[in-house]
Amino acid sequence: MKSPDQLRVKRADARFQIREERERDWHFNRDLYFRVGEQWEWLDKRPWTDEQWKQYASAPELRTFAGYYDDTLAGYYELRRDTDGGVEIAYFGLLPEFIGHGLGGALLTSAIEEAWSRRGGIAPKRVWVHTCNRDHPQALANYQARGMVVYKVEQTNTSGQRTVRPRMPVLGSRARSRNRSDNIS
Repeated sequence: MKSPDQLRVKRADARFQIREERERDWHFNRDLYFRVGEQWEWLDKRPWTDEQWKQYASAPELRTFAGYYDDTLAGYYELRRDTDGGVEIAYFGLLPEFIGHGLGGALLTSAIEEAWSRRGGIAPKRVWVHTCNRDHPQALANYQARGMVVYKVEQTNTSGQRTVRPRMPVLGSRARSRNRSDNIS
């Protein structure tokens, strides 16, 4: 997404609140990664040590947000400023018991709005997310419904080596992917 004007907003009812986790706690990031990613078989950070999680969660370019429904944790997202002046929605998802209740679009709206919020006084050049076969089956549709567009499609073979195929939707360069990954902005 190259402009905040591209965002197509979706809101949930007032019982769904999203708050930034200002007190950095690597346990929170790790636990949400495992709880949200378990059913999608996220693999890239599973073997990490506690020290790796501490370094990751304390990085100055990372911000973590949590969604609460009636004060019960429902999901989270992480925003990471990249080296090219963009903001990546690094991780995003709902806990299993909150999937299918119309909260995903509202959580993604918040992520995109926060990414464009000019934190530090500098507007990002773009907001983007990487999705793959190890995400909810409706993840790509949610990103597109919010106004994001596919900008690159990659195919990985079974050995994990990346091959780029022209004119195909983009899916999968991280270890989270099985075969296909999309980069969306």
